[in-house]
Amino acid sequence: MASLFILCLHLYFNTLEMTKSSVARSFRDRYGMELPTKKLARMMYEAHPLLFTNVENARSVLRYIEGKNGEKNKEFIKDKEHYMDGARPLNPYSLPASDEKEYIPHVIEGPQRIAALFDVHCPYHSIEALTAALEWLHEQEPTILLIGGDFFDFYGLSRFMKDPDKRSPAEEIRIGVELLKALYVALKPKNVIFKMGNHDERFEYFLWQKMGEMSGLQDLEEMKEITLENILKKRLGNKFPLEFVGEKRIIKAGNLNIAHGHEFPSGISSPVNIARGLYMRAKADAICGHHHRSSNHVEQDINGHMITTWSVGCLCDLHPLYMPINSWNHGVALITLDEEGNVDVQNKRIKNGRIM
Repeated sequence: MASLFILCLHLYFNTLEMTKSSVARSFRDRYGMELPTKKLARMMYEAHPLLFTNVENARSVLRYIEGKNGEKNKEFIKDKEHYMDGARPLNPYSLPASDEKEYIPHVIEGPQRIAALFDVHCPYHSIEALTAALEWLHEQEPTILLIGGDFFDFYGLSRFMKDPDKRSPAEEIRIGVELLKALYVALKPKNVIFKMGNHDERFEYFLWQKMGEMSGLQDLEEMKEITLENILKKRLGNKFPLEFVGEKRIIKAGNLNIAHGHEFPSGISSPVNIARGLYMRAKADAICGHHHRSSNHVEQDINGHMITTWSVGCLCDLHPLYMPINSWNHGVALITLDEEGNVDVQNKRIKNGRIM
C-alpha cells in the first residue's frame, strides 16, 4: 500500500509539473517571446494561484521550458519550441530597431602581472625612458603588456597647423609596428592589449571624414575595413597576440578600472593633481594616462572602504614644439592582479633614464 501511495503521489506531481509547463507554454505563445519572464510569471500566478506556489515558482517553470534552469536540465526538455539560446531581447512593446551600442568593459581575469605603458606617442617616443621602463619591467616578468593609449601620435592627422617635414601617418605606422615587435621581444608577455587613446583615434576619424569624398571611387564597405586594428594585425602577423580595445571602453582588472583618460567628456582636472581629478570623475579605484604626469590619490568613504587612483607618466618627448614648457614626466606602471580580483599598483617615475 505504501509503495502504491508513493507511486500515485509521484504521478500526481508529474502531472502537476506537466500542467504547469503547458500553462507556461500557452502564456508564452499568447504574449510572445519578448515579454520579460518576471512580468509573464506574475500574470501566470494571478491567473492560476492554486497551480503555482508563488511568482517565483511560475518564473522557474518559464525558465525550465526556455532551457535556462542550468545545463543539466536542458537534456530533459523534449519540446524545445520555447527554448532560448542567449538573453531575451527586452522589447515587449515592439519598438523599432535601435542603433544603440552596449558599453561593455574589456575584462582581464587574474592572476596577471600587467606592464602598463601609457602615451608612447610613436615616433616621438623616448628611447631613454622606454629603455629604463623595459629593464625594470623585464625583472617583474609581466604576463600582459598593456598599451594604455596614445601609442601613436599621428601628428599629420591632427587638426592643428602641421610641419611638412614631420613623418607621414604611413611612416608612423611602420615605425609603430617595429616598436611593438621590439616591446614584445623584450618582455615576452603572453598577451598584448592595445587600448585606443585620443591620438590613436585620429587615424579612424580621418578615414571617417574622407569616406564621403571617396564614395563612388571605392566601395564604402571596403573602406570600413581599413582600421588601425586591421592594419596592425595584418602587419604583425597571426602569431602576435594582439587584443584591441576601442570605442573608449575601459578595461577592468579586478576592482581596478583602467582608462586612457580621454573617455570623460569634460576631461579630468583638479587643483591638486590628476589622480584626484580622476577620483572625482570615477569614484572608484582607477588608473589613467593621457596627462603625462605621475600622481596618486587616496580617499576613504564613510564605510571605511579605501579608494585609490593613479595617473601614469608618459614615455614620449617631454618638450614637443607645440608645448615645450610643461609639467610632464616619464613614467611606467606594473599592475599585479590576483585570483580574487585584488590589485597592487607600482606607479614609477622615470628621470634621466632611471626608475625613481
